[in-house]
Amino acid sequence: MGEGEMRVGIGYDSHPLVRGRKLVLGGVEIPSDRGLLGWSDADVAIHSIIDALCGAADLGDIGTQFPSEESKNKGISSLLLLGQVSEMVRVKGYEVVNIDTTIVAQSPRLSQFIPGMRDKISRALGLEPAQITVKATTTNGLGFVGRDEGVASQSVALVRS
Repeated sequence: MGEGEMRVGIGYDSHPLVRGRKLVLGGVEIPSDRGLLGWSDADVAIHSIIDALCGAADLGDIGTQFPSEESKNKGISSLLLLGQVSEMVRVKGYEVVNIDTTIVAQSPRLSQFIPGMRDKISRALGLEPAQITVKATTTNGLGFVGRDEGVASQSVALVRS
């Protein structure tokens, strides 16, 4: 790894929507009658960011770092996991340049929650909000997201040594 070396990682995650769970996206609780099913808080936005960072820093993936069979991770806030990954990235000799995340959800509308997401993500990573981009889109009725059965997210992370 040469000084100033740039590396890119891509992350993706999706979870089904179910009744009886909170909907947490980008670390923000979104008012909804359904939430995402998963071992932790199932925050697909944060999970895709974690995978992107792990890929960029050669750390495997979220399942490698936080196995779902470990009971300490049950119900955990994904923001806490993101903070841990941020430290792992630093230990590997990298700094995060920027993160770009797209949340794919048919409903609810997320635009009003994006500033809060950027703030929470940037705090967890020790970055400026300007280094974090969060976007939201739908699939125009196509696929499991379009049928409102789940939510997905894709992220790209850029790090440098």
